[in-house]
Amino acid sequence: MKHKDHYNDDYIFNLSQKILFVMPDFDEKTFCHSLIGRLDDKELFARFDCIVDAMQASMTGDYSKNVQAFFNMLGPELEHPEGMFNFGWWLWPIGRYVERYGNENYILSLSFLKELTKRFTGEYAIRPLLQEHPKEVMDELIGWTTDKNVHVRRLASEGVRIRLPWSQKLFVALNEFERYTTILTKLKDDPEKFVQKSVGNNLNDLYKDAPEKADFIISQWEKTGKSKAQDWIIKHGRRNQK
Repeated sequence: MKHKDHYNDDYIFNLSQKILFVMPDFDEKTFCHSLIGRLDDKELFARFDCIVDAMQASMTGDYSKNVQAFFNMLGPELEHPEGMFNFGWWLWPIGRYVERYGNENYILSLSFLKELTKRFTGEYAIRPLLQEHPKEVMDELIGWTTDKNVHVRRLASEGVRIRLPWSQKLFVALNEFERYTTILTKLKDDPEKFVQKSVGNNLNDLYKDAPEKADFIISQWEKTGKSKAQDWIIKHGRRNQK
């Protein structure tokens, strides 16, 4: 089953009921009428955008009020690093809503994404926040690097990647290089492979756009000693270097 096919008519109805449960003034009839039978010819992200358009037309125009309600529909946290797409896939349009409108209240959006990422990824939704408020958001991510939840720590790294798949390039890593270096450095000895892979992918991205900066980060790490995690991250980051 393709990713896009999960977001079908049954999904739309079920999502409408979930939103209605936490948002009594949600117009589920308008929401469903605008989507059911109208997504089959659309690709994945086009479906998300249609769903977000319908959400926006069926909810209050108060972004902050809407997101406050969404906190109550997230459900239980993932118990393990894996399982994000197996269990949390249904939340993707919620993240897409925050991705589109999150800068209306970026502080609340950050708080929501910290909870969303414990169930599903927030790596796409956080990028517009980084674009508009790079210093403030990266300072928050620096704090997330020591969070007890592996998904929060991973988002601190994954969200700032220059070349995140399925996303436009984001150069906050270069523009706020000191903060970016701090994020990666705080995660270089993380015990979870899920986080290590993200940090390594950051370095791999960085090598494509600013290889001297990637070498600088690694040289700074090597001055302070080695660890099994750090060695793996460096190897993963340099995997495309000759």
